[in-house]
Amino acid sequence: LHVELQQTRPWDLLEEEAHVSIGRTAALLERAFAQMLKPYGITPTQYNVLRILRGAGAAGLCRNEVGARLVTPVPDVTRLLDRMADLKLIARQRSDEDRRLVRTHLTAKGLDLVNSLDAVLRPSHQQRLTGIPREKIAALVETLAEIRANL
Repeated sequence: LHVELQQTRPWDLLEEEAHVSIGRTAALLERAFAQMLKPYGITPTQYNVLRILRGAGAAGLCRNEVGARLVTPVPDVTRLLDRMADLKLIARQRSDEDRRLVRTHLTAKGLDLVNSLDAVLRPSHQQRLTGIPREKIAALVETLAEIRANL
């Protein structure tokens, strides 16, 4: 980390170094992920929405439910969904019982896209962690969950 960031003095706290290391790693992974999605015309956040809605199934979700499930929260979920509707990846349907409730669903195009990306992205996820034993990956996942629980 010192070399990557061209840092000359040591960290004052191990916790600070860990924090910066997590941020740096997340940024590098996110950049690589965005580059993989670029040919498909979507962002990592849009991909996240596609996965969320695929998991929701035919019932779909309202805007607030989508926003609450995003990996990286965004300030304006409505605009995010508007852009995805313009791309014909999602569709919205107003409830007949409660006109205030609008459910968001994947279109056939959106479902085809997210399903096709599985075959592209899964090998990439595996490749980025090649050489790290599965028990260390599991421990990392557990440690990160503990950090999030403390936030």
